[in-house]
Amino acid sequence: MATSLVTGGAGFMGSHVADHLIKMGHTVVVLDDLSGGFEKNVPAAARFVCGSILDHVFVDNLFEDHSFDYVYHLAAYAAEGLSHFIKRFNYNNNLIGSVNLINASVNHGVQHFVFTSSIAVYGEGQTPMTETMRPVPEDPYGVAKLAVENELHATYHMFGMPYTIFRPHNVYGERQNIGDRYRNVVGIFMNQLLTGQPMTIFGDGTQTRAFTHIDDVAPIIARCVAVPGARNEIFNIGADVPYSVNELAEVVAHIMEIPGKIKYLPARKEVKEAFSDHTKCNQIFGTGERVSLEDGIRRMATWVKEHGARTSGVFADIEIMKNMPPSWAEVINASHDRDTARQSRRV
Repeated sequence: MATSLVTGGAGFMGSHVADHLIKMGHTVVVLDDLSGGFEKNVPAAARFVCGSILDHVFVDNLFEDHSFDYVYHLAAYAAEGLSHFIKRFNYNNNLIGSVNLINASVNHGVQHFVFTSSIAVYGEGQTPMTETMRPVPEDPYGVAKLAVENELHATYHMFGMPYTIFRPHNVYGERQNIGDRYRNVVGIFMNQLLTGQPMTIFGDGTQTRAFTHIDDVAPIIARCVAVPGARNEIFNIGADVPYSVNELAEVVAHIMEIPGKIKYLPARKEVKEAFSDHTKCNQIFGTGERVSLEDGIRRMATWVKEHGARTSGVFADIEIMKNMPPSWAEVINASHDRDTARQSRRV
């Protein structure tokens, strides 16, 4: 029986991948620091270990305690827009943490390393994005993801550890942290509707994305280690049909059955059009029936209504304030003022 490590397995994508691995008969160990995930997301049949991939001694000891056959690395702080303003945090969590796992995997003879990258590696003006394009990321998040991809390639050629890389995009669904104000627009819209707020859109809302339900992604990621054609390959994975953010807001409000107003905010620096070609993925993994946007939003909405709105804290350790979107800066400054007032009262 194979033993698999799933990093970020208390989070959204990681918990779904862990579910599918258990169904495949794997023994699963979930590693998560709970900075963005929830322990209740961890499958009951998995062993949960709370810890950080930034602690290389802890990581090495974990690999020493378990003979992992496979590593599924899904732990990341995936906030593309915010990554411009938290560069050090981004590179520590999304690059250095990944290197700690790669080192341990080589030293302990892991048979296959699976990594979830992002279409953020492509950058602007390359649609539909294909795996043969030259990546030119435009944000630190994409830079970090591309660096890990290159590191896995170099590691294979130096040490022979096979890998598979997936570049998913705009994945949504049940268990997503809808309280996160910096990422996952579907969840943001649903949370805003539940709390009586307008749905906020940066710019005019004509920017396009292909929104992908988790059930079209997690099963493929889980079974890739058993697919010979996936060895040492990179795959775009996700939905094929792009929608504007305006269209998404309309669909979400309709299915949530909550009248929603839209509040347009000043445009931020982001890729205008982002959707990818999945020919390569379809050739290797097949073309099963896909979840439509309406069906996927309906599934997520049912789960969200059962669990209610969520509130998350404001990201505290901003490294650069220059050119930050005003709506983010306003919330961050207000939070800082509240913290300062509390400290003054204690004194």
